[in-house]
Amino acid sequence: MTITHLVTHSGGFHADELLSSVILTRLFPKAELIRSRDKAWITPGEDRIIYDVGGQFDADAQVFDHHQRPNPLRDDGQPYSSFGLIWAQYGRDYLRAMDVPENDIEAIHDAFDRAFVLPVDLLDNGAVNAAEAGPLFAGLTLPVLLESLKPVFDDRDEGADDRAFMSALPVARAFVEAQVKRRAAKYRAEAMVMAAIEEAGEWPVLELPMGMPFRAGVEKSGADHLLFVIHPRGSDWALTTIRKGDDTFANRADLPKAWAGLTDAALEAASGVTGAKFCHNGRFIAVADNREAVLQMADIAVTEALAGQA
Repeated sequence: MTITHLVTHSGGFHADELLSSVILTRLFPKAELIRSRDKAWITPGEDRIIYDVGGQFDADAQVFDHHQRPNPLRDDGQPYSSFGLIWAQYGRDYLRAMDVPENDIEAIHDAFDRAFVLPVDLLDNGAVNAAEAGPLFAGLTLPVLLESLKPVFDDRDEGADDRAFMSALPVARAFVEAQVKRRAAKYRAEAMVMAAIEEAGEWPVLELPMGMPFRAGVEKSGADHLLFVIHPRGSDWALTTIRKGDDTFANRADLPKAWAGLTDAALEAASGVTGAKFCHNGRFIAVADNREAVLQMADIAVTEALAGQA
């Protein structure tokens, strides 16, 4: 079976069929994208995938609409949009096409579905309102931003909707691919962090080869003894704290209060470390100009933190 056409509806567009097109055009790059409501195009066939139009959901027939009654629902009763249906059917293949390691595909597929696909589904179906993001952010949700790329109401030039859709497609693609790449990178970082934790032993400072997301690996490993992380940052070295959770800025331990907001000579004097360059006023990051200096700063921070816990 060869897919030669990807068919969605003509006219104005929404985020769900635009994001579905991102997935499908990656998997079927030689297929022609057709925007039409013509019965000849929205009739199922082995050579086409039809989405957000067609009046039915039948994965075997390659039709992924959600506007009919009864409408397709997730196992928990929440409604699908065409994006959710396409992701459920083709998302794993899309991740493989993005070179996501096979061992990470299921976890990334599910995480992306919960955090990225589901909100689009709910907004498209009116199950939530963009204003629930808060009045300040209601106009900045991804679906609202993508749909703002539609032509204005009085731009009735022939083909305006189709041109706008095709111009919006690479914008939507950039968001999807960036999200997938970040999630895949998070899993790579987790493996590196856990290896570094094993090497660090009982030392309360974790040394990493570069800056990377580290808290997931720290928590997964159960390394509750860790207080700080160090890693190279360009030509400098950074000393950072470890937050206690996703929903808090509280740290397992803060950097010394005497360092807050100091730079260069003032920080060297306060810390007693030659090469100390900067400490944020929030005491969650400090910088030194070499590894030896940042190790000294880490030792001081650990000593003070443990003394405060005693």
